[in-house]
Amino acid sequence: MRLFLHELRYQQLIFWRSTEAAFFIFLFPLLLFLLLGSVYSGHIYGVPASWALLAGLLGYGCANTAFAGLAIQLVVRRELGILKRLRATPLSAATYIAAMLVSTLIVFVLQTIALFILGRILYGTPFPHAWGSLVLAVVFGAAVFAGLGVATASLIRSAEGSSAVVNFILLPMAFLTGSFGPTRHYPKVLRWIGDVLPLKYFIDIVNAVYLHRQAIWTKGTALGVLAAWGATGLAVAALKFRWEPREG
Repeated sequence: MRLFLHELRYQQLIFWRSTEAAFFIFLFPLLLFLLLGSVYSGHIYGVPASWALLAGLLGYGCANTAFAGLAIQLVVRRELGILKRLRATPLSAATYIAAMLVSTLIVFVLQTIALFILGRILYGTPFPHAWGSLVLAVVFGAAVFAGLGVATASLIRSAEGSSAVVNFILLPMAFLTGSFGPTRHYPKVLRWIGDVLPLKYFIDIVNAVYLHRQAIWTKGTALGVLAAWGATGLAVAALKFRWEPREG
């Protein structure tokens, strides 16, 4: 436990001392909420637009933090030889991965709190009614996207290409699944693509919990689809993840 807490503290220090990580992973969803909230008006999904945008950006924040951020970090550290050197230390692989995952969860939880505070101050959005279900949704979503992030890192060959590959996946997924606004006017083929992506089901859960005050277990299908995506990510990671650099 002592090693885990030490490594967790180290992971947090690395994250917050990196200007790029702090901005693009933590602050960028807040900036998007500020910009989109000033553009959208009226109602979305039967609720004020700012409420729906907040729910959608919680989904984007989860994917951006747990999927994109984690994948890029792992690829860069692997190609720099950091992961390989860690294997020669008393720190076990399980402790290191656990510390990274918990650090990622902490960042997303803080981001979620910041989104609710920002929404309340600027747009009068309400705080969640079903706090317990929201906490479970946040933890579950972060775990699923973290698994997908590790799997994606396992397939990316170079540190130079990691950001491009991850954002090539993340940004279209966010647009197609409703993170930045409703998709009902999209061409049918784009809606079909969005319907198979994991972020859609996480946003469905957040919408149900936050916008409609439903318990998380009322979205059994969405939970099952997300669990299947997470299991697939873990399976790929178990088969393909490497601690040694893949280039050079």
